Amino acid sequence: MALPILLQRHPVAIAAALMLATFVAQAQETQRITVTGRLEPPAPSVAGFGDRTPLASTPLAATVVNDTTLRDNGLRSLADLTRLDASLADAYNAEGYWSFLSVRGFTLDNRYNYRREGLPINAETSIALDNKSRVEVLKGASGIQAGTSAPGGLVNFIVKRPEGRVRSARVEARQGGGTAVAVDLGERFGVDDRFGVRVNAAYEDLDPQTRRASGHRRLVAAAADARLPSGTVVEVEVESSRQQQPSVPGFSLLGNRVPDAKSIDPRTNLNNQGWSQPVVLDGNTVSLRITQTLSPDWRAHLHAMTQRLTSNDRIAFPFGCSAEGNFDRYCSDGSVDLYDYRSDGEKRRSDAFDVSVEGHAAIAGMTHHVSAGALATRFEARLPPQAFNFAGTGNIDGSVPVPAAPLPLVDVASRIERSTEVYLRDRIDLAPRWSLWAGLRRTQLRREAEQSFTTPWLALAWQAAPHTLLYANWGKGVESEAAPNLPVYTNAARALPALESRQVEVGMKHTFDGVEASLAAFSITRPQSGDIGACDGSDGSCTRANDGNAVHRGLEASLAAQRGAWRWQASALLLHARREGAANPASNGLEPVNVPARSLRLQAGYALSPGAELQATLSHESDRAVLPDNSARIPSWTRLDMGLKVQQELAGATLTWRAGIDNLADTRAWKESPYQFGHAYLFPLAPRSVRLSLQFDL
Repeated sequence: MALPILLQRHPVAIAAALMLATFVAQAQETQRITVTGRLEPPAPSVAGFGDRTPLASTPLAATVVNDTTLRDNGLRSLADLTRLDASLADAYNAEGYWSFLSVRGFTLDNRYNYRREGLPINAETSIALDNKSRVEVLKGASGIQAGTSAPGGLVNFIVKRPEGRVRSARVEARQGGGTAVAVDLGERFGVDDRFGVRVNAAYEDLDPQTRRASGHRRLVAAAADARLPSGTVVEVEVESSRQQQPSVPGFSLLGNRVPDAKSIDPRTNLNNQGWSQPVVLDGNTVSLRITQTLSPDWRAHLHAMTQRLTSNDRIAFPFGCSAEGNFDRYCSDGSVDLYDYRSDGEKRRSDAFDVSVEGHAAIAGMTHHVSAGALATRFEARLPPQAFNFAGTGNIDGSVPVPAAPLPLVDVASRIERSTEVYLRDRIDLAPRWSLWAGLRRTQLRREAEQSFTTPWLALAWQAAPHTLLYANWGKGVESEAAPNLPVYTNAARALPALESRQVEVGMKHTFDGVEASLAAFSITRPQSGDIGACDGSDGSCTRANDGNAVHRGLEASLAAQRGAWRWQASALLLHARREGAANPASNGLEPVNVPARSLRLQAGYALSPGAELQATLSHESDRAVLPDNSARIPSWTRLDMGLKVQQELAGATLTWRAGIDNLADTRAWKESPYQFGHAYLFPLAPRSVRLSLQFDL
């Protein structure tokens, strides 16, 4: 291909390549350059056993992603974490909307499976990562830390705290025109640095390659603390965020055919009507934590948080094909029913208050590391009258305009839930090489009806060798689910009976001489909810109810190593997920939709010179089911991302240059196949894109 044509077709890619070459040359000429190595991550604090123990010494599986890893990989949202761990997968991740994650094949509940500094928050919003020091993903039995939650795991966000002097600024540009700027300022002051403050602010113009999906987001956050001579530590955190961007709905089957992803333009936005409006997500969170040292061995904690969310959820929503009598897919000729969905002024509030005590003591000749406490939470959702009205027939190329249909509005039931949880956790040193980890949580949940349940967790760990840990754990979890808030359901927005899940896991962890390896085998059984009835799209044609079990058994492995100029990190998941005990015998033995049986993540770094590292990330997921009856599937896919990071010292400052090309080969494939609201959707891999950033640290 001639150079002028290449420049015309791929100007941003060529510019990025030239910058990569420039960075390498600069790195080779710079004398004072540092390379950041991989530090052994701490145990996730969300597990409830403290974060001072290395993750390699705890009998559970978890992923801990720090802020440096987030920036190196250009991760901006919760959904982006799926690029780093094979056990994490997409679960209806649409551009411009809040993120959904699945862990070990189970979709996490955005109302119950997310924590901020250990306290429950509602993730039905856009969660900014600019002020987060790390993101923890606890895999497995979530009942250890949550009274109600979906099985698979928990996600916990740890905010940046005042740890000392911080003077950092970052600018970033992405292909399509998106730009971002962020600042991070911190300081300690007073006698013995008694007081501290940390401020984070960010603004970004969102301009993805998807057409008509431009928007913006902003974040302002502050954290302050006071370390008093009396042994009291007071910590206050405030966070305010806003995202405004049109959401991008998925594609679907065309009649009985799964369309070839190579024939679909991934830049197409079916939400492109003249009356389409952006989704607006506002979030405000305030927290207060007081820690009191009672003795050298014991501390008491008081932790309170309130979160207020406001959202305007609007979209020209493609849903079904009435012309062919199919309400779970699009028409065979590429046409689709379009609905005008509007829900302005949704208000959600979450409050949490936790009081606890922790410490260690010798009892009966054994050392106990104990924490006990009580957690009170309140969740409220005030939903305004909504529109979900048929507007006309569109087309998958987005070329057919239809009139708006904002009326009529339908009243929606609001929800208020309260819970009180009492918990006890104990790590017992049985012998020099044996330890017993136990947890018990008693939850009282008050909704339309009152429920009480107990979720235990137990683990046994054996230090088989100085650097090798063998463990086994068992636990329960309880899930609270409501029917979708759509008129098609006879029990719309009503809570279902509690679902009690169980998990067993055995594993091995090895850490020695720059190598970290883990292997875990698990089995999770969860009662399955499903749609019963005709479910033909008409009002009241569906009822959401419990029906059999989902059983997920799998093998999970990870490896991280550094040898010479090479740095490696890999993870893999083999998953056998099936339906059992369903009322309809034809459903038993079927795979769940949108759950790959095999996943692989491989990250590599090569030091080109001191301070310059070439980075690559390979992601692979196997084929998966599109429909509950497994009659349709999407193929496997593989994606390669490349990047370069260069650090250099200049006039007392550290400059960190980052450049990346995501989806280097511009692979066209269906990324995921979620089945939502009784409808099959297909989301494509994002097309190749380039990102460039510069971070300035004093």
